[in-house]
Amino acid sequence: MKNIGIIIETDIRESDAEELDKSEVKAICFGMITLARQKNCELFAFVFNAEIKDLKSELESFGITNLVNVVLAPEHQNNPAVRAKAMVNAVKDFNIHAVLGLSTPMGKDLLPRAAAQLDAPLVMDCIHVDLENFLAKTSHYSGKAIATIKTAGETLIFGIRPNAVEPVMAQASARILKFDGTDLVATKLKVIKTGKNDKSANINLAEADIIIAGGRGMQNSENFNLISKCAERLNAALGASRVAVDEGWVPYSMQVGQTGEKVSPKVYIACGISGSIQHFAGMKTSRMIIAINRDENAAIMSNCDYYAKSDVLKIIPRLTELLKNG
Repeated sequence: MKNIGIIIETDIRESDAEELDKSEVKAICFGMITLARQKNCELFAFVFNAEIKDLKSELESFGITNLVNVVLAPEHQNNPAVRAKAMVNAVKDFNIHAVLGLSTPMGKDLLPRAAAQLDAPLVMDCIHVDLENFLAKTSHYSGKAIATIKTAGETLIFGIRPNAVEPVMAQASARILKFDGTDLVATKLKVIKTGKNDKSANINLAEADIIIAGGRGMQNSENFNLISKCAERLNAALGASRVAVDEGWVPYSMQVGQTGEKVSPKVYIACGISGSIQHFAGMKTSRMIIAINRDENAAIMSNCDYYAKSDVLKIIPRLTELLKNG
């Protein structure tokens, strides 16, 4: 029986004034847990400084049998170096053979640090992992090929692409465990300040179910306000092609593609995006791709499920109006 460690990412759900804010599991974690539920595997979910009672029932419903609260000193709980130290020590304490985390900003920071300290093989952006045969699948060559990578070592570490696996529930009963990391410190890295994004900030691209992205066809930064308004109605995240970023119309954090964020939403709406190989590499695993482009010969038109041959600057305001009116 292999012990599989799963790093759970959480959010704080704001409650009414009469109630305390509660921790909740990010929805993108459930697909990763589903992937980890394999033959001869016992699942250990690791959370950092969370209220276990808020998370227990939800994690149990997806098959978690061991829930480990990694407790760090309050002044160090947002320090990535301290988190990595704690994760490494917890992996050793609980005899974890493989660690799964998400290829999110947190995972991209934490997993390589832990792998370096454990001298463990690391495969990021996995779309599948076979924990019985120690195999991981991830895209290569701008998404043209899927590589199957064989790993070996005392501990294996995998970063899972968010939304790559459809979550499936499987009821279990979890015992509560604790790892005390309050004595851990980092001597070479100090967190000066942390803060929350403004509520109006975009939904995280990696976590979004729906993404609406703009490219060269948006023509300028002001026109991105059109898809921003539409995104609000769809509860969607905003994305962009590299051209839009290079032109300075939008920040790099919005870039989808080989050199940007790799995403797997349920719906991806490409607005005025030609669909280069590099862009397609970052969103080809979307479950449904909808393209809006005046050029019917654009590459995106042959790589989508539905398309509209139309001027995006005319069709998006009309779509927003229809959504506004219900």
